Amino acid sequence: MNKRSTQVFASLGLLLTAAVWGFAFVVVKDSLDYVGSVYMVAIRFSIAAIGLAIIFCKRLKKIDKKHLLMGGVTGLFLFLAYLVQTIGCSYTTAGKNAFLTTIYVILIPLIGWPLYQERPHWHVFVAAGLSLTGIGLLALGGDDISGINIGDILTLLCGLFFALHILWTEKCNKEGCDTIIITMLQFAFAAFFGWILAPLMDGAFPIVAIQTPKVVLSMLYLGLFSSMICFSLQNIGLKYVQSSLASLFLSFESVFGVLFSTIFLHETLTLKMAVGCALIFSAIVIAECLKKE
Repeated sequence: MNKRSTQVFASLGLLLTAAVWGFAFVVVKDSLDYVGSVYMVAIRFSIAAIGLAIIFCKRLKKIDKKHLLMGGVTGLFLFLAYLVQTIGCSYTTAGKNAFLTTIYVILIPLIGWPLYQERPHWHVFVAAGLSLTGIGLLALGGDDISGINIGDILTLLCGLFFALHILWTEKCNKEGCDTIIITMLQFAFAAFFGWILAPLMDGAFPIVAIQTPKVVLSMLYLGLFSSMICFSLQNIGLKYVQSSLASLFLSFESVFGVLFSTIFLHETLTLKMAVGCALIFSAIVIAECLKKE
């Protein structure tokens, strides 16, 4: 398989990741009535870490100080992103939360430029601008966007952590770290941080949750598909797709989220949201077709 074909398959893997994450919005909706946000983070990443450890048990012997350090930082960024996003959503609307989170699409090339001395091509900024505009139309819909509150600030911080997570993952790949080991360790560390903070933020563990079949299936979906498989695809994809472009593919999660919400939750797709979907799709086409060979 040549380099171009590998990049195409890696890009498709990132789009698949976005689709699974998009459907996760539907899965999570009912589960939050039974499981606290921090416990949900701890449970999903525990399942993901254990799943990868079982599948790739032979690679565990490759874990050394370097992998522990790199995986620990990756896990910290991952955990902080989910933590502040969830807290922020408690103080602002879901639409503003979704829109402001995707600021990472712009932050990645901006942070990566001085950090790695790699100036993105002009079309990346054009595509990122289109993508951000599209996500804004898609997520905000008819919401009132006036005013800034603590939830908005926390959500912007979430976007920063997501950007740092993607950039650090790319750094791990460039330094020759084992992708599967890094993915496994980031899950383990994110789960560890979650189990420490969950009792303080969510209270006692919700025993009833693990006795509810629908919640159990939801946690398995989030742990195995939305976490274990998707983040593995993301980390592998980042080995072959530039991080600034990968973020555009991953931002397609918003499109899939609206699509699945419309189908399964019977939510209305307005004209403004449809235009947003079209802009995001256009951004991805521009990013893919004009990228440097």
